[in-house]
Amino acid sequence: MDYIVLAISAILVNNILLAQYLGNCPFLGTSKKMETAVGMAFAVVFVLVMAGLITWIVNAFVLVPLKLEYLRTIGFILVIASLVQFVEMFLKKSIPALYAGLGIFLPLITTNCAVMGVCLINVNEEYTFIQALVSSFAYAVGFGLALILFAGVREKVLLARVPRPLQDTSIALVTAGIISLAFYAFKGMV
Repeated sequence: MDYIVLAISAILVNNILLAQYLGNCPFLGTSKKMETAVGMAFAVVFVLVMAGLITWIVNAFVLVPLKLEYLRTIGFILVIASLVQFVEMFLKKSIPALYAGLGIFLPLITTNCAVMGVCLINVNEEYTFIQALVSSFAYAVGFGLALILFAGVREKVLLARVPRPLQDTSIALVTAGIISLAFYAFKGMV
């Protein structure tokens, strides 16, 4: 039951994008087309889950026993950057259209504060390995859910008549704010 509460909390209540406001660069940049948003969501799910698990292992079995907790940020960045390079090579070789569609935003997963934020949440909350797995996966699913919902709304907004001062990024930020308010309604759940 605790894992279900943890998952619901990470996906809806404490959504990494809409409640904690981490990872907004790829959120705004890859949400113009649904295909790109779905591709980015899957890439973030893979990177976030793997980064969450590997950083938990590095922290628990290397940094803490050797009393090197002060190197946590550097170690986590190295793990995340390595995983993103792996995903980038895989997409370039296997799915070149998605690789081209993601463009600069794929390497930006490396510096995506959402990935680093989840890794630090896992460590700071002192989650067990299974809790870190559930947390990482749930935060990634929450990221993907928010990204895909936002892409769907954004595609519809492109068809609407938007006043000139609000076009493109401005209306995207207003829309993101409204979606964030909708997710705020989940605050009382957990």
